[in-house]
Amino acid sequence: MHTLTYNPMKRRVLIIAGILFFSLVFQVSFAQTDSLRRYEFAHPQMGTVFRLTLYASHDSVAQPAAQAAFRRIDELNAILSDYQPDSELSRLSAMAGSGQAVKVSDDLWRVLLVSQQAARLSGGAFDITIGPLANLWRRARRQHELPAAPLLKKARQSVGYQHIRLYAREKKVMLLKPGMKLDAGGIGKGYAVDEALKIVSRRGIKPALVDAGSNLAIGDAPPGKNGWRVAIGIGPPSDTARATYLMLAHTSVSTSGDAFQFVDIGGKRYSHIVSPFTGYGLTDSRTVSVVSPNGATADWLSTAICVMGNARAKKMLKTIRQTTVWVWEPDGKSEKFGFQK
Repeated sequence: MHTLTYNPMKRRVLIIAGILFFSLVFQVSFAQTDSLRRYEFAHPQMGTVFRLTLYASHDSVAQPAAQAAFRRIDELNAILSDYQPDSELSRLSAMAGSGQAVKVSDDLWRVLLVSQQAARLSGGAFDITIGPLANLWRRARRQHELPAAPLLKKARQSVGYQHIRLYAREKKVMLLKPGMKLDAGGIGKGYAVDEALKIVSRRGIKPALVDAGSNLAIGDAPPGKNGWRVAIGIGPPSDTARATYLMLAHTSVSTSGDAFQFVDIGGKRYSHIVSPFTGYGLTDSRTVSVVSPNGATADWLSTAICVMGNARAKKMLKTIRQTTVWVWEPDGKSEKFGFQK
């Protein structure tokens, strides 16, 4: 589901690092190198905890960088949240069907540009206009009952990326159909980890990792290492026996699946990820991890591939460079495809 509900929507990516979970508090590890120390910070936002691990020479370097990164994340939440009625995204949605083009910020413009490209590449498997269906499915999960057919039919009439008009010269956006509601959840956290890592890098801190649960942005490797050790796989965080371990630097990771977010209705398991084509939560319990150069791309791809399946995804990935995908089926079988080094 493309939901900046910002409830944790995706399967957690396991990171082999002891990152504390309390906000704006940091931990320092001195057993690294003579010149750089390891710092760990955490900040709750977007329904998850953003965790920042970095290597810096001193507290006076690390703390301001972390605070600036978290301010950037807060700023993006105020722009992209579909839960906050006064967010920029919500205010744009409120103008749907008015016939007016709305001037948007640089951040929202960039997210919409990437989202529209993603929708075209995926044939609509990723669709930022999924908001009306996402809202119905949130209620279905709370009430443990499927959406009523008339409500589902009405919601589907307001969904469709083809009904967004972008005016590049003025950076204006028009939502053509009444009732349209944008939902940036399948791309927003990926964009946020990208931006947080940029803030840290601009302050001269290169060995860093930003973790938003299922979304990672990774900078230079830790001192003396060839990468950050990241585990992707299936099952809860304690289930490391079935994990795939990667050593990564200068890349991003996103994982989507229903390990933690699902509902049982009538004896059938439905994912929190909603198909734009049916309006229902997915039922195949697949897990998808994507490694790609930037977080926004990895984010939308992991959602879209859950919806579209492997065959279509393989065709789509022929047009997307430097991206690798792992798919785990419910029976534990896995497949890897995409860009290969």
